[in-house]
Amino acid sequence: MPIDSFSEFIDRLDAAGELVRVRQPVAAKLELTEISDRVMKQAGGGKALLFEHVLLDDGSRSAFPVAINVFGSMRRMAMALGVDELDDHGRRITELLDLKVPEGLLGKLSLLPRLMEVAKFPPRVKGGKPSCQEVVWRGDEVNLDRIPVLTCWPEDGGPYLTLTMVISKDPVRGIRNVGMYRVQKLGPREVAMHWQRHKSGAAHWREMAERGERMLFTRLPQWDEAADRADAGVA
Repeated sequence: MPIDSFSEFIDRLDAAGELVRVRQPVAAKLELTEISDRVMKQAGGGKALLFEHVLLDDGSRSAFPVAINVFGSMRRMAMALGVDELDDHGRRITELLDLKVPEGLLGKLSLLPRLMEVAKFPPRVKGGKPSCQEVVWRGDEVNLDRIPVLTCWPEDGGPYLTLTMVISKDPVRGIRNVGMYRVQKLGPREVAMHWQRHKSGAAHWREMAERGERMLFTRLPQWDEAADRADAGVA
């Protein structure tokens, strides 16, 4: 059966015995990732973890739980894709691409179910407001200190968002790009983003700089622009 939401997937993992709920208080700074690291290094990738009582840096309880190692095993990845084994998808794609037209009318008619399935592949466009925008912080509401951003290692510069979706647009062609970059939280409303020189987001930034346009970034005070103009920014 298809999975329509992340919360539904968490429920399925729980029902399948693939999830451990951690109800004791665990700090987002260092403690949570220390526990997770030990679990991930277990045979088969360990269990998925749901930390229900996460402590923020000021000692208060986060309003948000933290799920981690959710896709850390072959079984859980297969469950996310709705198959018993990951190779099931490969076999299915191979069968769908093998569209040699058979001889005879009956043989051709036998291809119709497969062609109908392929016709469903193009993404469906839905209108309206997406669920990810049900809660929007604006102006003074923006406060990243409310979010349990993890500090992973003792010598890290601070807490990091490790799987952000950064959306940028090519200033010439107008093509959008979604990149996953490591973003460091500097304060309640400031983050520092690192992208490698060859990434699309960095290319968009350079093109806009050449046109004298801004990408709503300001440089870090200690940033040496002459050394590397495309590797950092503050949103």
